[in-house]
Amino acid sequence: MFKRWITILLSVVMALSLAACGGNTDTSTSEAEPTADGYTTDTLTVNIWDSNQQEGLQKIADEWSEQSGVKVNIEVISWVEYWTLLEAGASGGELPDVFWMHINEAEKYMDNGVLLDLDDYIAADDKIDLANYYEGIVDIYQHDGNQYALPKDHDTIALLYNKAIFDKYGVDYPTDDWTWDDYAAAAKKITEAGKVDGVYGTAMNTNDGQDGWYNFIYDWGGYLLSDDKKSSGLDDPNTIAAMKWFADELIPSMPAQNLMADTDPDVMFMSGIIGMMLQGSWMVNTFYTADNSADYAWAEIPYYDANGNGSADEGERCSLYNGLGWAASAKTADPKAAYDLISAFCCEEGQLKQSEYGVTMAGYKGASDAFPGAFEGMDISSFLKVEEDGTLIQHPASRYTTRWEGMFTTEFVNGWQNPSTMEEVCKSIAAEMNSILAEE
Repeated sequence: MFKRWITILLSVVMALSLAACGGNTDTSTSEAEPTADGYTTDTLTVNIWDSNQQEGLQKIADEWSEQSGVKVNIEVISWVEYWTLLEAGASGGELPDVFWMHINEAEKYMDNGVLLDLDDYIAADDKIDLANYYEGIVDIYQHDGNQYALPKDHDTIALLYNKAIFDKYGVDYPTDDWTWDDYAAAAKKITEAGKVDGVYGTAMNTNDGQDGWYNFIYDWGGYLLSDDKKSSGLDDPNTIAAMKWFADELIPSMPAQNLMADTDPDVMFMSGIIGMMLQGSWMVNTFYTADNSADYAWAEIPYYDANGNGSADEGERCSLYNGLGWAASAKTADPKAAYDLISAFCCEEGQLKQSEYGVTMAGYKGASDAFPGAFEGMDISSFLKVEEDGTLIQHPASRYTTRWEGMFTTEFVNGWQNPSTMEEVCKSIAAEMNSILAEE
């Protein structure tokens, strides 16, 4: 879910990220007299990878610090360095006290005893009831019957478009009633009219999964990973039909694949050369604070009108969703303080504040209503509408998700560059993915 924002922000926050990495020391070991709440540390170190969320999360942490007397330092680490540091910490180095966990990595860390088992703390916490969270997110962070992280958030996908480009080329704005064919037709019009200006209708790179091509695979009735996590769905006839449609109808309206690989589509969009694209709710603040944000607007993710009745029936409008988890190091010097901070982030009050502050949508059911209100002047209600109008599909994952998803990035290049080969490419990748799954 949270990979593509990095490319956009690197030029802005790399210095900050590197500084944070260089200063990542475990301050939780400082000697401190036990507090009234029984804490034995005066400082907790927290690592995250999204600078857009730092300010709001720090507000919540500071409010907890006022009550607990324990200071919280939230450090932003770039995505790649984040996992490098965690892996080093898991191998005997230092770990932050509290940190984010991701669906692609969780199984590995839970299986190796790196994360604090939260079961006893949850049982004693009257503010946390796992039934109040999105079930799929809770399940991501369970292993052998134990809970190793609490749901931080959930996300959905919407259509982002540039009104100035649509106006310039006389194309009607997207609506919540758009089908994928409507999307393709508008992309074609913009591409043809904008050729002289180097403007394209849409963009989607091979690694744009959750916020890209995964969504219409499920619209067409296909799938990526079987329910038992033992086989790939990329060779399923419905999946192939979706990817062939994508190859025939959308790839011709995109920049060349090598250009999208060199310059992330998000950057292209904000540079004014892409008319529209799919985006995740975790990226809203990036576009809200962009120079040309007044030109940007959102609509619901399109749907596949399989039965031709002109409406989005169940299963025809799909949005992938995912959610991060708040976890703690099994070696934190003060497990109680680490858990209580996690509880402050994840309890109903903390989740409501997270939405109100525009951090992300909540992992707690019913706590996301305030999220759109955090972005005055930009209507982002499409991210919540899809929960009523569409079908949410949990991001597929297995033990070695990073291996097969990473393989998609490189192995789908031929399909992007030679759309006529898409079916063959899908079948070939399915075979490789099945080999990876067989090793789990």
